[in-house]
Amino acid sequence: MGRHALFALLLAIGTVRAVGSGADLRWLVPLVLITAGWYVAGTAWRATFVTAGAGPWWLVVLTLLWGGLVLVSPDFSWAAFVLWMLAVHLMAFPLAVAYSVLVLAVVVLVQLDLGTHPAGAVLGPAIGALVALGVSRGEQLLAREAVERQHLVDRLVATQEEMVVLHDDLTRTQRESGALAERTRLSRDIHDTLAQGFSSILLLARAGAQRDDLAQLHTLLKQIEETAGENLEESRRVVNALTPAALEGSGLSAALSRLVGSLSQETGIEAHFTADGPVAPLATAQEVALLRVAQSALANVRQHSGATRVMVTLTTAPEQVRLDVADDGQGFDVTDWEEAAPLPAARGGYGLRSMRERLRDLGGDLVLESAAGDGTVLGAHLPLAADVAAHDRGGRP
Repeated sequence: MGRHALFALLLAIGTVRAVGSGADLRWLVPLVLITAGWYVAGTAWRATFVTAGAGPWWLVVLTLLWGGLVLVSPDFSWAAFVLWMLAVHLMAFPLAVAYSVLVLAVVVLVQLDLGTHPAGAVLGPAIGALVALGVSRGEQLLAREAVERQHLVDRLVATQEEMVVLHDDLTRTQRESGALAERTRLSRDIHDTLAQGFSSILLLARAGAQRDDLAQLHTLLKQIEETAGENLEESRRVVNALTPAALEGSGLSAALSRLVGSLSQETGIEAHFTADGPVAPLATAQEVALLRVAQSALANVRQHSGATRVMVTLTTAPEQVRLDVADDGQGFDVTDWEEAAPLPAARGGYGLRSMRERLRDLGGDLVLESAAGDGTVLGAHLPLAADVAAHDRGGRP
């Protein structure tokens, strides 16, 4: 039974018993009506009273009205049970306990005045007060816990919504990062393969335009055909991110040897390749990186250096593999490149930066030594990982 219904019941019982005992109706009826009206008003506007901090004062007035009813008829004394319950909800708990003790004292005095045995006059109301306080306190704690749980649920829902937003942002960022990485890969591979191949075709075509000998023209056309075919194959592999054709069915040493031989055959530059000792097992990504570096470096030699002699060396050390490309060309000032400033495209700036980025992605680096008139030495190195053999695709030289 709720507090409101219990108060109405106790008020009705007290009124009936008071009328039956011959209470003065001139005082009884107005007090009952005023008390009921005040209680209903407080119930209807409880939120307003509590917000304004007037809840305790409403209870004080209700207590005074109850005291008046008790003076008219002691049968109203048991309505104190509801007052004890209300005190817990409208006052701080220590104040509610003090208030309850005062109300209990009034009830005990009334019971003693009626001739009730002292033990019963004290124990009965005291037990009622304790029960009322305990029930109300329990309700209050449960209500607080429910509010706290609701706040926790609200925070969890808000956090979940934030996580959904963060997950979407992370997914979008990863997608953009993947797209950027793919564009970077394509730009590197296109520069190191297709662009260099087209440059070779252009140089061969220009050389052919200056030749009148049909045999020499036939040789140049054959070289153009072979270079175009290699470019076509490389374009397919760049798009599909496959192993370069030069590495299929052979190892890095064989691919570098063929690359150097093609340079010598097409340009007349004296080019040599040397593998210093047995080549250590390399992961496919490492082989591809070193091959691309060699392709880009030899393309720069072909187009810009004016060299007559080139030496390509592949060396395996205990902890790293190194590729060196040295030429006797005109050289250039590498200060700007060392400071990471962009070099002119005509001097191979993009290719050099691409080489360095490709090597650094695998834990290596690029070293460049050059000076005007003194040729150029390019050194690329990669670390030898302990588990590269697990990535080895076989077919090593």
